[in-house]
Amino acid sequence: MGEKLADLQYQPGFGNHFSSEAIPGALPRDQNSPLVCPLGLYAEQISGTSFTSPRKLNQRSWLYRIKPSVTHEPFKPRVPAHTRLVSEFDASNSRTNPTQLRWRPEDVPDSPTDFVDGLYTVCGAGSSFLRHGFAIHMYTANKGMKDSAFCNADGDFLFVPQAGRVWIETECGRLLVSPGEIAVIPQGFRFSIDLPDGKSHGYVAEIYGAHFQLPDLGPIGANGLAAPRDFLAPTAWFEEGLRPDYTIVQKFGGELFTAKQDFSPFNVVAWHGNYVPYKYDLHKFCPYNTVLVDHGDPSVNTVLTAPTDKPGVALLDFVIFPPRWLVAEHTFRPPYYHRNCMSEFMGLIYGAYEAKADGFLPGGASLHSCMTPHGPDTTTYEATIARVNAMAPYKLTGTMAFMFESALIPRVCHWALESPFLDHDYYQCWIGLKSHFSRIALDETNVESTDK
Repeated sequence: MGEKLADLQYQPGFGNHFSSEAIPGALPRDQNSPLVCPLGLYAEQISGTSFTSPRKLNQRSWLYRIKPSVTHEPFKPRVPAHTRLVSEFDASNSRTNPTQLRWRPEDVPDSPTDFVDGLYTVCGAGSSFLRHGFAIHMYTANKGMKDSAFCNADGDFLFVPQAGRVWIETECGRLLVSPGEIAVIPQGFRFSIDLPDGKSHGYVAEIYGAHFQLPDLGPIGANGLAAPRDFLAPTAWFEEGLRPDYTIVQKFGGELFTAKQDFSPFNVVAWHGNYVPYKYDLHKFCPYNTVLVDHGDPSVNTVLTAPTDKPGVALLDFVIFPPRWLVAEHTFRPPYYHRNCMSEFMGLIYGAYEAKADGFLPGGASLHSCMTPHGPDTTTYEATIARVNAMAPYKLTGTMAFMFESALIPRVCHWALESPFLDHDYYQCWIGLKSHFSRIALDETNVESTDK
C-alpha cells in the first residue's frame, strides 16, 4: 500500500475535459475510435448522459483498455442476496415517519465484511427505474474487496468516510479518500475498495437520473464555497494479466448481480473525457457567514447540488458545517428552530455539532423530514441565551458536520427503524425547553417608549 500511495497523482478541476495516459502515446490522436487503437487497445465509451443532452450538460468519457468490459459471463443474482439495499421505495421495504429520528454510530462487525456486504440503505425516495430519486446509505467494513469490483447501474455514489481511509480503484485510476474528504463515483463506473486502516465507517448518498454539480454563486460573485480547482480526478493506471474468477458485482434496480471474467476491470491504459470519478477535501471549502446580525440559511454552505427541473429546488444538496467564525451581534448564533419543506439527513464526521450538545455522535445520523420541527437542544439553547452579555466573536473548531437535503420526502427502511442503534429518547433533548415568556419585559419597554 505504501508504494501505491507514493506514486498517486491527480488532475485538478471540476467538470473539465481531462486526458490521461499511463503509457505515453496510448491515447489516439485526432479521433476517438480509430480502426486500430495505439498499443492494440480497445476503444470504449461510457456515457453519463443521453447522446443528445445539451453540450453544457453532456458527460461522457472514452476509455482505451486491454480488453473491453463486455467480456464477461452472464449476470446472475448474487448469492447470498443482499437484503438491505433499496432503490425503489415503497411500503414493502420502508415506511413514512414524521418523527425526528436519530441513530447512534453502528459498530464495525466482528466477522469479515467488505464494502459491498457492509453497505445498507437508511432512507430514500423515488425510483432508480424511473430515474428520479435518491437513497442514503451507510457502511461499515473491516476488509477490502478481493478479486471483485462493484458497479452501480442505478445512480451516482457520493462517499463521505467518517472513520478509516478508503482506497478506491476505478477504471480511470485510483483515489485515496480520508475522513474529511469526499468522493463521487458516477453511475456505471466499476470500482473496488480497500481499507488501508483495516476498518472504515461512513455515509453514501446516491442520486438517480442526475449528476452533482457546483451550486451557482449568485450575489456571492465569482469566488467562494467549493473552488473548482480543488476537485481532483485520478490519472490513468492499469492492471494487466489474467485474473481467473474475477467477479463484477452490479447493483441494478437495487438488487445485486454477479458476473465472472478472467481479467481486472482496471485495465484502462488511457482515457479522456469529462465523465470521471473525483474527490474533494472539505477543509478547502471557503464558507460564508453573516457579519452583523442573524443566522444565515444553511444553503450558503452547499458543496455540491443535484438539481431538479424546478429552479432552486434540489433533488439532493450536500451541505457542510465546517470550522468558521461566529460574529453576529444580538443574535442567537446556533441554527434556528425550523420547519422545512425540504427533508434533512445529517451526519457528523468528527467533533461536535453546534446545535446538539449531547447525543449526536461522530458516525451517527439524524433525519428531520419535511415539515418536522427541529432545532437546538435544551442544553444548547439555555447555554446560548445565558451568554447574552458575553457574545464575543469566537471560532468553531474541530468539527465537521454535513447534511444531505432533498425536496423529496424520504421513506425510512424497516431495518433502520428497528435498529438497536436508533435513539428512542431523541425527542427528550427538546422536552426540557421551557417558556421564557414574560409580559413584564414588554410592559417595561412600552413604558420607556411612552416616556420618550
